[in-house]
Amino acid sequence: MPIEIRELKIKVTVDENAQKRNVTEIKDLDALKNKIVKECVDKVMMKLNNLTER
Repeated sequence: MPIEIRELKIKVTVDENAQKRNVTEIKDLDALKNKIVKECVDKVMMKLNNLTER
């Protein structure tokens, strides 16, 4: 027997200090992602260069 939800209440509390902290965490995550992507690209390029040398 299916259940139907007719009303859903969501309560949210916003903390300004947490929001500021999240902005810096996002910047740190972006820097880490960029570093990982750069390392991956470097490794792929090294493998491609090794293939053309053989």
